[in-house]
Amino acid sequence: MNANTDTSQRRPTAVTGIDENAPVIVRLSTTVKAPLARVWELHTDIAGWARWNTNIERVEFTGRLAPGESFHWLTHGLDITSTLFQVVNGERVVWGGPANGIDGVHVWSFEEHGGMVTVHTEESWSGAVVQAQPAELRQALEQSLTDWLSQLKTEAEDR
Repeated sequence: MNANTDTSQRRPTAVTGIDENAPVIVRLSTTVKAPLARVWELHTDIAGWARWNTNIERVEFTGRLAPGESFHWLTHGLDITSTLFQVVNGERVVWGGPANGIDGVHVWSFEEHGGMVTVHTEESWSGAVVQAQPAELRQALEQSLTDWLSQLKTEAEDR
């Protein structure tokens, strides 16, 4: 094999967004009446998610908020290992990974305006499990993300 065809030493392309071809995609937003620093801190304190997000049973994260770091969490009965793909301080965080036959990519972005923050979330799910029941899984994902945004908003505004 010559140098032009040997791909064993190449790194995979960094994930910077959701899979636009996935059978399940959900995009949602909310506006939070709180400073960006507070919303960002709550959302990126991964080890602390279970304190305010009632759908997260546990989180194990001892790393730092940086691409390549992984965390383990349990939500809605899914035991998930996610890897951070992109972190832009105060603006954007992207993570993803497999769980029970679902390959997910999750993007969160934050825009500050007039003392408030608009939080955008978009997530894609692909895999054989998702292809078998896309409508049901889209509904479940939409409810999960709606709850997450609602609880993030409540926690940030009440602090």
